[in-house]
Amino acid sequence: MKRNTDHLIGRGSLAQRFELGRLARQNCPRSALGLHESGGRDGLALLSASNRGRIAELLPVRFGRMMPSPFAFYRGAAMLMAHDLAQTPRCAVTNQLCGDAHLSNFGLFASPERRLLFGLNDFDETVPGPFDWDVRRLAASFVIASREIGLKKSAIEGVVQTLLDTYHQRMLDFAQMDTLDVWYHQMTSETLLKLGGASTVEKAAIKKARGKGSRELANNAVEWVDGPAGKEMRIKDTPPWVYHEAGATAREIGKFELDIQTFFEQYRSSLSADRQVLFDRYELMDVAVKVPGVGSVGTRCFVALFAADGHHPLFLQFKQARDSVLMAPLGLKPHAHNGQRIVDGQRLCQATSDIFLGWASSKALGAEFYVRQLRDMKGALDVSLFSAAEMTDYAQACGYALARSQAKAGDPALIAGYIGKSHAFDEAMASHAFAYADQNEADYAALRKAVKSGAVQATEERASDE
Repeated sequence: MKRNTDHLIGRGSLAQRFELGRLARQNCPRSALGLHESGGRDGLALLSASNRGRIAELLPVRFGRMMPSPFAFYRGAAMLMAHDLAQTPRCAVTNQLCGDAHLSNFGLFASPERRLLFGLNDFDETVPGPFDWDVRRLAASFVIASREIGLKKSAIEGVVQTLLDTYHQRMLDFAQMDTLDVWYHQMTSETLLKLGGASTVEKAAIKKARGKGSRELANNAVEWVDGPAGKEMRIKDTPPWVYHEAGATAREIGKFELDIQTFFEQYRSSLSADRQVLFDRYELMDVAVKVPGVGSVGTRCFVALFAADGHHPLFLQFKQARDSVLMAPLGLKPHAHNGQRIVDGQRLCQATSDIFLGWASSKALGAEFYVRQLRDMKGALDVSLFSAAEMTDYAQACGYALARSQAKAGDPALIAGYIGKSHAFDEAMASHAFAYADQNEADYAALRKAVKSGAVQATEERASDE
């Protein structure tokens, strides 16, 4: 008789938790995770439906940023994959998900101690869900990106195998570790270099990230203007990514400023007491609009410049927090505050998080936001420059980082019990990755056809790095 493992919890002995994970295979065999099923959905209709609530003037930019390649499309179409995954058998082993764990959502970021870490750094879609959804999102992204740089199928198979082998072994290792050791475990930039053999791309990304603190950012992003009390700092316009007066920005900033005092009071209250004292040292100098990423284009995003003592800068980004695209496919109820959902998920999944990470609401805009520092020692690796060997090294790093994140956010013994020691789980993940890469190419072709026919408007431009 099958055991009900729908509500697995990480308690009991290590052996008992391994067994609970193993029993979850009865209701969802590992081979079933290799299936891909779209349910006959209309991809363009789903993408259009996700535009509800976005800024109308920016919708052509959203589709334009998805147009350059299948991988650019994949970055902006997380809701399509979430829909498709919901059509397949569901594993009962759940974890806090990143929700959009493609390879470009891994990168470098700073710890409060100013150590440079590597791992997941985008949590807009974070929710609890089947642990394999993040693994499948990541594996498919490596197939898509590897095809884009012209790797042969055999080389891509090697990349994906390295990703899954690393994830698998690291999860087995984490399951055997002391719980606090897992919680404290950090993957640093030095770890990244050791795994990747210190490639030129990795060295360049690390060097660039180390030079991206608030003071360094101010050199390029701030200008001094005449004010009532003399020279004042202002955010420099850098269109098409950051600006004060263009398109809908004047309207959006005007609404945001209507209740800005209440907004910052809410944000301050979301910080710990010591961070509140630090935040109180700063005075707001300027606010501008930022057009973010690919999937987030059309949602509200502001950049705020603060200064302590009139010239010590602090850049904060206020990014709109909407329902995760995984909520409906997973049947989850709306969160009380999506900004808090993102912050809580990020704190749970990352080894350590931004000291200014918080959330607030804008009544005037009718929107919820999460807050973080802008570009604070953040860095991404440009996979378009990778060789086959470098893509393989990066797959190893991402597999390690995903296992570490899931082991901290949940119970690695449950996951390890489910995936086991054989290759059954890895084979299913690889099978799904290639099948979904084909689906993504078909969806991308449909978008290009719709744009060419005029059914969809798209303004092509390069996405910003954050």
